[in-house]
Amino acid sequence: MSSSGGAPGPTFAEEVKDAVRPRSALLVLGVLALGVLFIASYAGAFHEPKPRDIAFGVVTPPGGGDRLVRQLDALPGSPLDARPLASAEEARQQIEDRKIYGALVAGPGAADRLLVASGGGAPVTDALEEVVGQAEARQGRQVRTVDLVPVERGDARGLSSFYLIVGWCVGGYLCAAILAVSYGARPANLRRAVIRLLTLAVYSVLLGLLGAVVIGPVLGAMPGSTVGLWWLGALVVFATGAVTFAFQGALGVIGIGLTVLVVVIAGNPSAGGAYPYPLLPPFWRDIGPALIPGAGTWTARSIGYFGGRAITGPLLVLGAWALAGTVLTLLFSVLRLGRRMVEESEAPQL
Repeated sequence: MSSSGGAPGPTFAEEVKDAVRPRSALLVLGVLALGVLFIASYAGAFHEPKPRDIAFGVVTPPGGGDRLVRQLDALPGSPLDARPLASAEEARQQIEDRKIYGALVAGPGAADRLLVASGGGAPVTDALEEVVGQAEARQGRQVRTVDLVPVERGDARGLSSFYLIVGWCVGGYLCAAILAVSYGARPANLRRAVIRLLTLAVYSVLLGLLGAVVIGPVLGAMPGSTVGLWWLGALVVFATGAVTFAFQGALGVIGIGLTVLVVVIAGNPSAGGAYPYPLLPPFWRDIGPALIPGAGTWTARSIGYFGGRAITGPLLVLGAWALAGTVLTLLFSVLRLGRRMVEESEAPQL
């Protein structure tokens, strides 16, 4: 009994039960799982980078045979995927076309050249210098590094393209999440779904433009076409936002967590940003090119440093995510409207 003579207040257990609803508890557990997966994904991808099967060309003097190719291909741990090339010019062309990461041009004497492109990922260049340098030293030969596509002075370690894509992805799913918080995770009808997608499209064009201007003309952190980066950004933002809409249409607010899982937890470590694909463990290396951050980072580097070469595949990946997100968003809105109409028709009439 209370001192005022009223009924006793609720117990602490009853207060907790009233404050923490089952749905809230499940959401907290879901966030806990995402946090653990975040740690596991980033640590798993980055804790011990090792070069494996780096696409690598070898040019030998006329009559030199392929003995050097076999030696480099058989190095312990298979750091190189060595293949013979006819000339230094062919090696240069394949590097600039992003078909290989580097090439060794063996001279007739004891001095060779290592051709690289740090603009495609400085960590791969470092790995090639170490692996090839050690292999050459064991043969009593010297090697000189020639960087065909050097990193821009304002682009530390070539990471600006990755940061740019991460910013665009974050902007895409935050826009979709804010619209969900404001007007409901699942659009009430097809018209509202279309309005959301159109709003996202306008937002994507604006954020793509602003990101390209900031990273290029304002900061000088990336070379290349500002217009090209602009439209890449618009596609990345729209694809991420549309996928978020689709997940929300299927699962409600939980769909935002699924976007974080696919784009942030799985996509960012596997994007080839901090460590390009040849330095990532197999799982992350395999999934990276198929996800939005990976396709976006590859394309941004190609626009910035390689004149837009080798971007057809990644652009198709981004387009597929954008199209799938759009179609599923519209489909889920129609299905939801249909379910609601059925429920209303079956409700008892008073």
